[in-house]
Order: sequence, then structure tokens, then C-alpha cells
Amino acid sequence: MTRVVRQATTDDVWAVHETARESWHAAYDEIIGSKRVDDVVDDWYAVGDLESSISDATDRDDAAFFVVEPTPTECESETDSDFERDCLGFAHAVPWPEDSDVAFLARLYVRPERWGSGAGTRLLERLEADLESSFDRIRLSVLADNDIGISFYESAGFEHVGTRETGLAAGLEEYVYEKRLGDDGR
Repeated sequence: MTRVVRQATTDDVWAVHETARESWHAAYDEIIGSKRVDDVVDDWYAVGDLESSISDATDRDDAAFFVVEPTPTECESETDSDFERDCLGFAHAVPWPEDSDVAFLARLYVRPERWGSGAGTRLLERLEADLESSFDRIRLSVLADNDIGISFYESAGFEHVGTRETGLAAGLEEYVYEKRLGDDGR
């Protein structure tokens, strides 16, 4: 199955926002609670901020904001929301502020009902290919209790390089992962 990954546009903002909400609830409700998830999504994925992030990534060689579209067969499902027909997932990367050789994978989320479908892998492959000419490595952080996210990144060749506290909840840690670009790591 071939998945189309394309540059996000500001027309994708609501689909990205809803994808983030669904993914965060599926991954983090048991870790930080549903109310806290809603607060984080409303803050971190505010429509105006997403529009700015998408526009900024479009205008730069060292940033990217992609969405993965459903296949034609997936679009035929009557149970899919309009948002899902536009966006199964998204990925956003920017330069790491402290090291110009490192890209920061700020966001990569796929609709929970599509986890394991290859959408996340396809997003990551496209992102890595686009960033390879600007960066040596790509870095990300993932909550230490997010087993599905950790499994995904490790299977994609990322290595655990550190642990730090996060401001999402008292005592909550996140792991920092990194991967050399141009190396499939598998």
C-alpha cells in the first residue's frame, strides 16, 4: 500500500489538531489524565500556532511539517471522519536550538485506529529524507511511560541517549532518543 506524504498546508490545521487530540488521548490518558491531555492539546496544538508552524516549515529548508493521507481504499470507509479523510497523521521537525547539526522531531502522531498501518513509518521516512541534507542527526523526546511510542522509535533505529524530567506532571520523565540521518539504523 502506497501512502502519500505531502507538505502540510494551513488547510490541514483542523485535521492536524484533531489527530493530535485523538492520539494524545489514546497514548496519555492513563499517564496524565484526560483533563490534562485536553489542556495540553489546546495549548500545544492551538490552531493559530499550528498555522504558524506549518507556514514557517513551508518557507524553510531546515524545517518540515508533513501529513500522511489515507489510501483511496481507506477513504471509502463511511465511518471515517472528514478529518481522517484528510490526515491520518503528521510530523513536524525544526532545528535543535543548541546544536545546528541536529533536527528536533517536535511532533509525530498518527490516528490511534491506524497505529501499525505504516503511516508513522512513512512519515518518518519522508522527514528523514528531507532533513538529511541539512542535519547529521534527528532527536526527539517521548514520555517514559509511552510504550507504543518508544517501541515505534526503537524499531525505526533511534537510540536512547538520555532521560529528563518533563513539566507535564510531577515526577514524570521523558526519554531522549537520537538517530543518525542517512543510516537506516535497522
